[in-house]
Amino acid sequence: MLQLSEEMSSGEARLRVDVYGNRPMEHVLDEMSFLDYRLASVRIEERVTRPKPDIIWRQDAARKDIRYEGGILYLDGEWFQGEVQKVLVTMLAFRMEEHGLHPFHASAVRYRDRTIMFLGGESNHGKTMSQIEGCRRGGLVVSTETTVVDERGWAVMGSKSVFLRQRAKGTERADLPNQDQGVAKFFDKTPEFVNYDEPSDVDIVILPSIDGNFDTAVIEMIPFEREYQTYHSVMNYFGLNQLLSPGLAMPIVDTDERRARRADFVHRFAVRPYYLIRGKNPQVILDEVEKLL
Repeated sequence: MLQLSEEMSSGEARLRVDVYGNRPMEHVLDEMSFLDYRLASVRIEERVTRPKPDIIWRQDAARKDIRYEGGILYLDGEWFQGEVQKVLVTMLAFRMEEHGLHPFHASAVRYRDRTIMFLGGESNHGKTMSQIEGCRRGGLVVSTETTVVDERGWAVMGSKSVFLRQRAKGTERADLPNQDQGVAKFFDKTPEFVNYDEPSDVDIVILPSIDGNFDTAVIEMIPFEREYQTYHSVMNYFGLNQLLSPGLAMPIVDTDERRARRADFVHRFAVRPYYLIRGKNPQVILDEVEKLL
């Protein structure tokens, strides 16, 4: 029995989910904060417009399973909310890419009339704290966890929640410390966050590395480094390195054609200035950024 057919969107991208089973459902997810945090401005549409589902969830199946067949991702059995969230992020990110929207694992601030992206690349050591320091100095929030970039290389959307306050069942992480403790290490108080919602070209990309064990360093990145770290950032959303549930990995939903187009976009985006900045705290990072502006 079809219990629910629901469509979600981010920008022009749409994702349809059909849920079958005997348990009535009002929505696929109990709340949307995780999707907003990961993909920016995700909303539930009032009506379904896509001719066929992107995801089919058969809740009454006897065995928990996941597979990708004929362009449709199938979920069987009982899945925790956190597990479903990660599946939705992957599939909606692919739909966004089809519309020329590329989610970056990156924060960004509008500072001194420039848009500065703090890239979460391979290591992801400081994009949030650098963004907070930028706001402490009067910068505006372009994005926090995710910066959505169009084909021009402009930041057109971004998540606005600085922290994810609650993780749903299935996404708990013992390795991630309390985020407020991180803020307390570097700041007397959390600054006021004022949003900047206008599309803007990304003027400079910073790969921050907050590490008190090394001297301050500012290194202009070579073309390979720029593209390598950027590709890590955009691949963060497709779940291909993720275990969704014990014994169940994200299916291969990517294709060679998609990967080639994505690499071409990264090649075009990475022509702008990129710097790795290593410092003991976010204040040092922003001091060095100011010298580059």
